[in-house]
Amino acid sequence: MKGDFALLSLAAVSMAAIPAAVLLYSGQPLLDLPSLPVSILQTDAPPASIPDTESPSSVPPPLILGDSLLVQGDTTAPVVEEALPETIKESWPAPIQTLKILDQSTGEVAELSLFEYTRSAIAAEMPADYHLEALKAQGTAALTYALHQAAAQRALPEELRDPALKGADFSADPGNRKGYMTEATARDFYGDRFDHSWNKITQAARAASRCVILWEGEPIAAAYHAISAGDTTERAENIWNGPLPYLVEADSSWDILAPGYKSTLSVSDGELKELLTSLGATLLPDAATWLEIEDRSPAGYVTAIRAGDLTLHGNQLRNLLGLRSAAFELERTHTGYTFYVRGYGHGAGLSQTGADYLARQGKTFDEILRHYYTGVTLAEIETESPPD
Repeated sequence: MKGDFALLSLAAVSMAAIPAAVLLYSGQPLLDLPSLPVSILQTDAPPASIPDTESPSSVPPPLILGDSLLVQGDTTAPVVEEALPETIKESWPAPIQTLKILDQSTGEVAELSLFEYTRSAIAAEMPADYHLEALKAQGTAALTYALHQAAAQRALPEELRDPALKGADFSADPGNRKGYMTEATARDFYGDRFDHSWNKITQAARAASRCVILWEGEPIAAAYHAISAGDTTERAENIWNGPLPYLVEADSSWDILAPGYKSTLSVSDGELKELLTSLGATLLPDAATWLEIEDRSPAGYVTAIRAGDLTLHGNQLRNLLGLRSAAFELERTHTGYTFYVRGYGHGAGLSQTGADYLARQGKTFDEILRHYYTGVTLAEIETESPPD
């Protein structure tokens, strides 16, 4: 297979095996804290409890309000099939027509059309009051990663597939709005604004479900996050075990305008000691010696931090403490440490608040995607039948 797998060899296979719910979400951990590897500067894969986008209930509001393409409260606005941008000239015959997704809560496997999945993913990953072009960009990224994940899973020999998936391409938790959201869940979630929100999401999905982001003819690992650290996005190799040519620095300096861009967390010496010793760290009596940042990436994310006699990746400490991102500064206090954090998520790929900002400056969804994913090709998906 071309693209990521040939380019990155084992590193790419490792990344391809990451569940979508791990690579993409941000914010608070989705799962209980696993046993973390220690004394490493890079993680082989994103730790399973570091999500990287927020559910619509916690995503910050748009950077600039009042620019929805559907009038607020208008539940009768028609959904029209619009032409794709003229810059999307290539076509991609989709070898996958439906996606099989394991529901983590029920254990059942759902089979969704590309359109159904895209609409449900947009609903779960981005607030409906974000700009329509941002919603399209989000939908295209989510679908592209799902196709990337499905292709990787289906390419595995039967004996190497994870039996826990029960034949699915990946898993999600739609009942808790993680990965995608069903229409029934969305109806409860949006309440009186359901019709307006669902109409707008559907309109975005009708464009996004017809597009895929390609590198050398294959769907990319289209990672995304809520808010960048405020300068550029992060390179893949500073998060995972190996580079990806399309996940490199991209300007997202406007993210500093996003509500929730800065956050602060204070941890007492007692709490920190308990957490670090649970990893096997040996700590000196003087608590002021327990933490020291040793290295960070050009984008501002901590890539190495000494914790006692261990060296952790910044994302490991982020996960351990529940920080919003690994872009942080430390301050020693009389009773513990205070973390001053910038951004939300791992920082690679599409910035969701950045996409909303660019859309409100007049950028179309294809321009937004080409901005955040370097050197990619956008293609129209050829399917057996049009979306319902």
